[in-house]
Amino acid sequence: MNSPVIDILKQLVTFDKAIAQPVYIQVAQQVINAIQRGYLEKGSKLPGTRVLSQFLNIHRNTAVAIYEELASQGWVDIIANKGTFVLVPEESTVKIKATAQHIHQAYTYPKVVGFPFQQSFHLASTVQETTAKYSINDGKPDLRLHPVHQFSRWYSAAMKRKPLINKWNKTSALIPSVFSTQLCNYLNATRGFHIKPNNLVNTRSTEMSLYIVSQLLIKQDDLVLVGQLSNYAANMIFQQAGATIRTIPVDSEGLNIEYIKKHFVKGSIRCVYVCANRDYPTTVTLSAKRRLQLLQFAKTHGFAIIEDDYDYDFQFEGSAMLPMASADANGMVIYLGKLGQSLFPSFHTGFVVAPENLISEAKNYLQLLDKQGDLIQEQMLSELISEGEIYRLKKKNIVTYKQRRDSLCHFLNYYFEGVITWEIPLGGLAIWLQFVETISLVKLTEEAEKLDLFLPKTILYQDKNTCAIRFGFGHLNEEELEIVIKKLKSAYNKVIDL
Repeated sequence: MNSPVIDILKQLVTFDKAIAQPVYIQVAQQVINAIQRGYLEKGSKLPGTRVLSQFLNIHRNTAVAIYEELASQGWVDIIANKGTFVLVPEESTVKIKATAQHIHQAYTYPKVVGFPFQQSFHLASTVQETTAKYSINDGKPDLRLHPVHQFSRWYSAAMKRKPLINKWNKTSALIPSVFSTQLCNYLNATRGFHIKPNNLVNTRSTEMSLYIVSQLLIKQDDLVLVGQLSNYAANMIFQQAGATIRTIPVDSEGLNIEYIKKHFVKGSIRCVYVCANRDYPTTVTLSAKRRLQLLQFAKTHGFAIIEDDYDYDFQFEGSAMLPMASADANGMVIYLGKLGQSLFPSFHTGFVVAPENLISEAKNYLQLLDKQGDLIQEQMLSELISEGEIYRLKKKNIVTYKQRRDSLCHFLNYYFEGVITWEIPLGGLAIWLQFVETISLVKLTEEAEKLDLFLPKTILYQDKNTCAIRFGFGHLNEEELEIVIKKLKSAYNKVIDL
């Protein structure tokens, strides 16, 4: 007699060798679906690769590839000499099917213009150059995890699509694009929205999204509220738009809404900038209670909430908290997000979700900045959403990033116990490290660079109440993390001894 697991797999698993998607991916996705639906329970032992290959009539190497794919996404645990057992990851999300000639040396190009123009210190570059081998950033993904060969095929296939030329030549935008529809479906399924394409505009990045929103929303001297320690890039955009920025205390429950109620009167606030899942830079989550308070306060006082969900894709424990925008019945929230953070940066796309009248104006503004757009990227992302590849790549990378987070915490415990305090974040690619005793972070940076470790100024936070680092770990593998932590501890010891 067959085991119950084999009977279930025989009923649920089918595949088509004629389509482009590899058989092992087709089968792995159906096994994942069976686990999500509860047909295969946690701890269930799956048949051996020989048995699996026999009843599915596939090569044994394909059966091995199926289990390796499931293990890489965290759905099974392969134990040598014992078998393959079902795991149920804590994160629960809906799966979506959704030669130039040199001029003569006598001539030189002028260094300065002969006319006045407006200079802005707000937009001074924060980019620093270094020759150090290792560096820490504020929480960027590892580009080495990007599936280059697969994307080469997908990108090439997207460029060959015949309808692509028609899209470039079209003059009417009355019909929503396939990408807009697919992105709406994806956001409705993953973030609890009930939106249509006229509630959505996609941009090149979250920063472009925020720039457009700021130009529409903010006039000179309008009051914008941000966290006490906040996103420097967002602040630069607000200041360039002419805003007056005021900071609000942030505690273990996120932005202090009572402080806003106490210190600001009706009609004085233009907008409040918050981070949807993890505050930047501290990584604390705005509590459900305060979300409701902020929504009600916004309605009463007539100001906008800009909700920046900059790292939704990286949730390790449980499910990501749904955006405030998903529960906004009064049109007070403008939601900013990004799709494809697990991919190479050129495949990222930002988007804005808001009521239709604001989105209509945002699209007009976008036409001035980026009329051409990137139709090849949109074509490819549409197909990746439809085929479930975006979800699969995200799940696969989450397993890797969670392991890196846990390794970092282990190394911090070993090398920095009693020196640094931190809370283990439920998601995201950065940890907020606070020094128990105040030190000079500038000197720490100098000593670290002598050890071939670069700490950019954008991750350092120091004032009379704060001595902390936003430590981004996503771009470092486990071996590199230990090297970096050792170097950071050596630099710390040098600063203490000075």
